[in-house]
Amino acid sequence: MTAYADTSFLCAFYVRQSNSPVAAAHATTMKEPLYVTELLKYEFRQSLRFQVWRYRGNPREGIAPGDAQAALNQFEADLTSGIAISVPCSWLAVFQRAEDLSGRHTLQGGHRSFDVIHVATALTLEATQFLTFDERQRQLAMAEGLEVKP
Repeated sequence: MTAYADTSFLCAFYVRQSNSPVAAAHATTMKEPLYVTELLKYEFRQSLRFQVWRYRGNPREGIAPGDAQAALNQFEADLTSGIAISVPCSWLAVFQRAEDLSGRHTLQGGHRSFDVIHVATALTLEATQFLTFDERQRQLAMAEGLEVKP
């Protein structure tokens, strides 16, 4: 595996956002499927549900239920077709790596738990690229030697 994505990349790829054209353009350059873990799948689905909740409170925020369902359907279709594939990983190794990263970087960089876990996952899976639109996560991944795209 060469690339691992975080949720900001998945959201931009599957839900129309300002970063969507960049995510789509990058996806066309990928030579391998989009690799996802169970944690990434959970966080993406949770993000869609949360955005629908926000929309219900204020239709100018969040994502309309139909748009969220369409994004989820496309994601599931991509998993079925092999455009995206689920990869196993050792969660013990990921959390140990995350603890190390947190200890070395969070006080200086203000990194959130899931951001640290996603970078730790990429490193544990021996990815060489990390796909994100999150600036702090980008900095953490670069500090750990990952090439950050897009």
